Formats: sequence, structure tokens, C-alpha cells
Amino acid sequence: MGEIKILGIVGSLRKNSYNRFALKAAHELLPEGAMLGLVELHGIPIYDQSTELTPPPAVVEFRRRIRSADAILFATPEYNYSVPGCLKNAIDWASRPYGESAWAGKPAAVMGVSIGSLGTARAQYHLRQILVALNMPTVNQPEVMIGNAERRFTEDGKLTDEPTRKQIQKLLLALTALVKSGRAD
Repeated sequence: MGEIKILGIVGSLRKNSYNRFALKAAHELLPEGAMLGLVELHGIPIYDQSTELTPPPAVVEFRRRIRSADAILFATPEYNYSVPGCLKNAIDWASRPYGESAWAGKPAAVMGVSIGSLGTARAQYHLRQILVALNMPTVNQPEVMIGNAERRFTEDGKLTDEPTRKQIQKLLLALTALVKSGRAD
């Protein structure tokens, strides 16, 4: 069995996003035999169905990265009790045109970071609903909802909270197990 390629999707456009920092921490915590690449959502225009058959280059590349991955790790902030518009927009682009979704059957895991105490619980719930519609098998446990981010990360983005690091590590183990369970030997 070859190396498991996980694509980490940064669900925030903010330069110093805690969710980007969480994905960088995940990179340090990968189980043996897994690799993690990150994709940013900068440059993906607002979804326009009239151009879905001739998508912009940023969308073509985004879809290519999804298709070449064995699994997806979403890191989402919470905006107004839900996922950020940039993340939903990117998800929509990669799900189109109808019948050609890059997401279909792709194993996924979800985590999120917030400065609030709930740690993106509501956004993750909405994202999980979207993943059902996309036919993506998703890790249910553990749930990684990182609240009070400023207490868990240094100013330069290092995750210092050991219980959080362990939860991310467990999530990655569960995601790689999900991938392995779907692979033919």
C-alpha cells in the first residue's frame, strides 16, 4: 500500500488563520505512511454556473488537487454559526458540473479553530451536512473543535496545547484508517 495523500483545505482567507496553523500542526502529527499538502482558497472566484464548463484556472487546479488526494482534511473557522463563504464557494465549484464532483467518495475529516469557546461546533455541523450531500465518507470521532485559540497557539502559529495535539493526532489516525478500509489490497 502506498503513501496516503491527504489534502488539507484551509477554510479561511486570513493571513494568520488559526485554521492554517492547525493544519501545520497536523503536518507534524501525521501517522507513518501519510503526507499532508495544503491548499488555500485565494483566487477562487465566486461560483457562476454559466462558467462551470470552462472554469477559471484556479478552479481547475483546485479540482485537480482534490482528485489526486486520497483524503481531505477540512479546517474551518465559524462565521455567523456556519462555514465561511469562501469555503462553501470552493466546495460548490469542485462539486460541479453535476455528475462530475471531485468530492464523490473521497474520505474526509473535519476540524476547526475559533477564538470563541465553542471551537467551530456549529460550522462543523453544517460542513458535515454538506459532506453528506457530496457523498464523502467522514470521520465521526474524534471531533476536533479547538476553542480559545489564543491560549493554544503561540503568536507565530505553533500549537502548544498537548491535549489538542493528541486530538488532532487521533483524527489523523482515524482518517488514514478510513482511507485504508476503502482501498483494495
